[in-house]
Amino acid sequence: MPSPYNRRMGQYEVCVQGSGAVALAAALALGRRGLRVALQADLAQPRVDVRTYALSAASVALLQTLKVWDALPADARTAVQDMRIHGDRPGAVLHFSAWSGALDALAWIVDAAELEAALRTALRFAPHVELVGPGPVPADLRVLAEGRDSAARAERGVSMPRALYGQHGVAARLVADAPHAGLARQWFRSPDVLALLPFDRPEPGCSYGLVWSVPDARARELLDLPAPAFEQALMDATGGTAGALRLVSDRAAWPLALAQADPVSGPGWVLLGDAAHLVHPLAGQGLNLGLADVVALDDVLAAREAWRPLGDPRLLQRYARRRAVPTAAMGRLTDGLLHLFASDQPVLRELRNRGLTLVDNLPPLKRWLVAAARQA
Repeated sequence: MPSPYNRRMGQYEVCVQGSGAVALAAALALGRRGLRVALQADLAQPRVDVRTYALSAASVALLQTLKVWDALPADARTAVQDMRIHGDRPGAVLHFSAWSGALDALAWIVDAAELEAALRTALRFAPHVELVGPGPVPADLRVLAEGRDSAARAERGVSMPRALYGQHGVAARLVADAPHAGLARQWFRSPDVLALLPFDRPEPGCSYGLVWSVPDARARELLDLPAPAFEQALMDATGGTAGALRLVSDRAAWPLALAQADPVSGPGWVLLGDAAHLVHPLAGQGLNLGLADVVALDDVLAAREAWRPLGDPRLLQRYARRRAVPTAAMGRLTDGLLHLFASDQPVLRELRNRGLTLVDNLPPLKRWLVAAARQA
C-alpha cells in the first residue's frame, strides 16, 4: 500500500493494528518512546463520521503530549462548562459546574472525524512510525486495537461475550435556535437516555452532538423518520428545554453492549480500546477508556527491564492488571445506572429521581464525582 509516510525502517518492534483514534494514538505514543512501530491500518479513505466524543482531562493531556490537541481546529473542540442531568419527573435535576469546581472545563466535546484526521496528520511527522499494508508484519509486540469486531482478537481465541442491551446508540448533529452556553444536557427517560453535547459546528455557539440510546425497534424508527418528524421527536423528548432543534447531518446508529475480553494480553500481544471492552455510552467514557489503555501500555513498556522483551507475557500482564479495575468499574457503573434509570418500577423511579435531587444538594459529593470523571 503506497503511503506518504512509508520509510522502510526494516525490523519493527511493535505492530499496531487498527484505524481508529485509539490505534492511531497508540502508534504515536509508542513511536514517541523511540520504538520502531508499524501501523497496519487502512487510512486511504477517511469515513464520514457524525459522532462527537466527550473527552476527559486525562484524555486531553495525552493528546497534548502527542502534539495533537492544539492541532485541532478551534471549532472542532468545545468546552463543557456545565452539565444538567434530568430525571423523568419535573424538578429531578442534577447540575454540575466547572466554575464551582474551579476547573477550566468539565470535559471537552470533540469532532470524531477531526480528531482522527489530526492523529493521521501527526503520524506523517512521526519518525519512528511507518504505515504498512495488509499481510504478515514481523514484530516483537502486536497491539490489537481494531475495534469491537476485531478479527485479530478472534484469531487468538480470546473470549469476549457481549451482554446486549437491546438498544442502539443514535448519533447526529443538531443546531438549536438558542445558544448552548457550554451546557451539556442529559435526559434519563425510561427506557431511553438522550444526551445533547454542546458543539460549535456547523454554527458556533448553538450546535449539538446527539447521542440517543433507545430500544432497537425505536432506533430503526428514528433512522427512517423524515427530518421534521425526527426533530419533533427530539422536541418531545427534551421538552424544548434546549430550544427548537434542527437536524443538520445524516444519522448513524450502532448496537450497545457490555463486554470485557478475557484475557486482554498474551505472549506478544495486547488488546486496547473497543477490542478489549465495551460500555454503555451514557457516561461518555468509551474513548476515554481506550485512551487510558494507551497511557497504561506506554507507561508499562517505558518501565520495562532492559533485558525483558517487549512481547514478554509477564510484562504485558502488568498492563492487564493495571487496566482490570478501571475498566470493570466503569462497566459496572454504566450498567448499574442504565438498569436503574431504565426501570419502570414505581419504587425505583422514585428512588432515582430523589437521588438526583439529593446529590444536587451535596456539593462535596458533586465535586468528588467531577474529579473522578475528569481522570477517567
